[in-house]
Amino acid sequence: MKAKRLGILSVALLCAALVARSGEEPVDLNAVHRLRTEAFERSHVMEHLFYLTDVYGPRLTNSPGFRKAGDWAVKRLAEYGLANTKLEKWGPFGRGWSYSGFEAEMIEPGYQTLIGFPLAWAPGTNGTLEGEPILAPMRAEEDLARYKGKLKGKIVLIDLPRETPVVRYEPGVRLTEADLRRRSMFEIPGANAETTSPSAPAAARGPAGEPKPIGPQTPKDDDPRAESRRRDRFRGKMNEFLKQEGALVAVSTGYRGDGGTVFASSAGSYNSKYPDPPPSIAITPEHYNRIVRLLEKKIGVKLRIAVKAEFHTETPDSFNVVGEIPGGSKKDEVVMVGAHFDSWHGGTGATDNAAGSAVMMEVVRVLKSLGRPLDRTVRIALWGGEEVGLLGSKAYVKEHFADPEVMRTTSAHAKLAAYFNYDNGTGRIRGVYLQGNDMCRPIFEAWLRPYHDLGATTVTIRNTRGTDHLSFDAVGLPGFQFVQDPVEYETRTHHSNMDTYDHVQEADLKQAAAIIAGFAYHAAMREQMLPRKPLPKPSPPRKEDAPTGGTN
Repeated sequence: MKAKRLGILSVALLCAALVARSGEEPVDLNAVHRLRTEAFERSHVMEHLFYLTDVYGPRLTNSPGFRKAGDWAVKRLAEYGLANTKLEKWGPFGRGWSYSGFEAEMIEPGYQTLIGFPLAWAPGTNGTLEGEPILAPMRAEEDLARYKGKLKGKIVLIDLPRETPVVRYEPGVRLTEADLRRRSMFEIPGANAETTSPSAPAAARGPAGEPKPIGPQTPKDDDPRAESRRRDRFRGKMNEFLKQEGALVAVSTGYRGDGGTVFASSAGSYNSKYPDPPPSIAITPEHYNRIVRLLEKKIGVKLRIAVKAEFHTETPDSFNVVGEIPGGSKKDEVVMVGAHFDSWHGGTGATDNAAGSAVMMEVVRVLKSLGRPLDRTVRIALWGGEEVGLLGSKAYVKEHFADPEVMRTTSAHAKLAAYFNYDNGTGRIRGVYLQGNDMCRPIFEAWLRPYHDLGATTVTIRNTRGTDHLSFDAVGLPGFQFVQDPVEYETRTHHSNMDTYDHVQEADLKQAAAIIAGFAYHAAMREQMLPRKPLPKPSPPRKEDAPTGGTN
């Protein structure tokens, strides 16, 4: 009787531990348990984050911090036992840029330290400059003619002042069940889109989530990519105009923010063929608006500004960080996990996207902790150049899998089982976007079920934009991004001076590492690769896509 009970117990444990079925899709709960335990109880993810931010951040592509961080990541991945760890070059990219000093002060009619930072790919001031500010907001070419002959020797305020309404919403938020239900619904083309972001109320925000500026504005194009190209083209013309007119410094308010938070990125381009701007800085709206009010009342204002910045041209090629866990019976087939490695420079690039890079480094460490070979090879890639157009992942996909301009695939194209991406801040995973691939729905629903108790429940047919899974999707490869809680991403940290270690949520990163490790494990061990959408048609680039600055 005892032997019989033991036998029954053994069978029951084997069934529960090894395979739980949801429909026809197997889920290895033994592996799920081990991966979760490793991710939560022996986590290294915050150590990864510390080095990527406090030690080596920020990581603007091809800057010294970016390169030092890359060397560290390769070494750390090798220490975890990954093979073929390296900095895989792509390019040419262009100039790196960094700054090592910044001061901005109002010295008349009274003293005030101005909160802000320099804009990327703009030169330094070559010492300390003192000058009078002039309000000269520029949004279109007709504005340039209006200020011709008026800017020589001036510190030019190029934005209209911005409202700073009372904050009546929570800066840090989690997706509610209602939010997740809305997000899981198919977006019918032509229907009025529902607001799914629980951040600032629409009444307090302008187009694309920007705070409403004071005064009339140039209407925005309905296509955000067309609007981005228009802004880039105009920025190049404005840069050339400001230099020709002899402006000392260009000052902006960034594109949103208040309370000392400045959201801004670049003024010039990593590509030297485009006009460099004059020295350019962004300051918080409260300080910007004070200067404007004084000017409107005809009260004399004098500013003091010093920026130490330099371009780095010695290494025009950039790189992606790669490494892999070699597979077993299907080692020529590959599962990829990735996140972008570069950042902007106002903070240390913590939520955008050291968080994603730290999570993916943790994912491969956790997978290695199983101590047994996976059927397929698992490869990690940490991308450079994401912030200026997904350049690193696009170059990698073109080199290894297919050129989207002609859609001619390589032999490796047929061997990529899946690509999983993490890049929407510190927020915990709440589900996964199918990117229009409904064939993966029952698979992902089964893989996600063991993580329902971690708050990850949603499988949505929707697409999400703006990050590196798109480079894979563009050539018909199964690339996916996860649904994440917004937390403070849009309200506090995205491309801002507050994007620092302190705004990353440790529990969120541990949860993400556990879930993505589970997805990567099952994709590596699944009998078949994930189903694919049809191969897209070729997509020749537009001439106007040439970069004149970073807008991503």
